[in-house]
Amino acid sequence: MTSSRVPNPTEILAAAQAAVEAAQAVAASAMTTAVRTPGASVQLAAQMPDLIENLAKSVERLNRTLDRLDRTLALADPLFATLDQIMPRLEQLAALVAKIPGAETLGRLAGLSHEPEPDPKARPPRR
Repeated sequence: MTSSRVPNPTEILAAAQAAVEAAQAVAASAMTTAVRTPGASVQLAAQMPDLIENLAKSVERLNRTLDRLDRTLALADPLFATLDQIMPRLEQLAALVAKIPGAETLGRLAGLSHEPEPDPKARPPRR
């Protein structure tokens, strides 16, 4: 059963780098060990196909994820461009609305203010 979680690019890159480092370590170890002990070189040679297969799978997954990310960013690019265009206007509109008399009170009554409401128990009693 495969997981539906999609790894992020950082995780994929880290996995690919770890696989490359492991393959390099095995290759280096195989070179030095093959000269000294033939039994160890046979054992390392037996592990190489699995390591290469795992590396190939990691690279394939990385390519699929990069393609998916590229398609997603291509779809989102017009949205970001539009947001960049309208953001200054929205900020101007918000500043203008804040200057309207009673807007702060109306916002507080509507529950839109960011200031906490004063505690009614903390108010001094009326006489």
